[in-house]
Amino acid sequence: MVSTAEADPEEGRDGHNVGGGETTRRPDVRWKSWVIPMVVIGNVVVFVVVMYFNDCPHNSHRCLAKKLLGRFSFESFKSNPLLGPSSSTLEKMGALAWGKIVQRGQVWRLLTCMWLHAGVIHLLANMCCVAFIGVRLEQQFGFVRVGTIYLVSGFCGSILSCLFVQNAISVGASSALFGLLGAMLSELLINWTTYDNKGVALIMLLVIVGVNLGLGTLPPVDNFAHIGGFLGGFLLGFLLLIHPQFEWDENRVSLIPGSIVKPKYNTCQLVLCVIASMVFVAGFASGLVILFRGDNLNRYCKWCHKLSYSSKSQWT
Repeated sequence: MVSTAEADPEEGRDGHNVGGGETTRRPDVRWKSWVIPMVVIGNVVVFVVVMYFNDCPHNSHRCLAKKLLGRFSFESFKSNPLLGPSSSTLEKMGALAWGKIVQRGQVWRLLTCMWLHAGVIHLLANMCCVAFIGVRLEQQFGFVRVGTIYLVSGFCGSILSCLFVQNAISVGASSALFGLLGAMLSELLINWTTYDNKGVALIMLLVIVGVNLGLGTLPPVDNFAHIGGFLGGFLLGFLLLIHPQFEWDENRVSLIPGSIVKPKYNTCQLVLCVIASMVFVAGFASGLVILFRGDNLNRYCKWCHKLSYSSKSQWT
């Protein structure tokens, strides 16, 4: 099943509380969320289109809700327990498939796979989590930064999945969802001084991520996509979700004559940004190189296969 959680720790910054504490920072201007709602709508539309082309009554002997849904009816529980299309249809529509990406050059599958879902249950679980987490982040940081994190972290999840899972197809938006979770964690760390009760927020985030990654080892989940998305979002969060120091922000509004102006970002924030950018570029570039060399990282990591369930079809 889908290894996502529909809850995240309360924001401890910009006027939100963590465990009932008051923050020391005045609220930022909040953006109106529209990218994440469009992502949710887009995923639903894509699922309907996939079900249309699946056309179970004409391509399979056993269909669920055939009389009610017609060509939009679901495959049998034996074929797909998540109430959705067949694996062959998902593969035709752009599922993540290592052989087609490396051997046939269908690189677009690294992106299209995150817009496909294995069934209604899979779709609802992912979209509820994306909406619950993504809307809050977009209201706080804007559509450009959150949209970038969503897409790029999903792409990172697809790359890592292909490096370890080469005998199965994979679909789902969980890699991008885990990217949002990773960005939330790095945002907490890089803006550490702006939080009250920061320990509570950190523990809650780590528990949520840990539980979801643990559930990712159950069949038939592609946990490598989750891990790749989380790492990508975690590194991007340091770069895109950094906030100025509180004192600099206050002085920018009302500068007192003769007062010492603090730098916009402290040393720790700048160091984290530099390290994150170097690690992200190195990891992203090396991942692409290894992928198109056709290498399998399971050869170098004998225990890594235990991090994810292996089957013909996997859902992220």
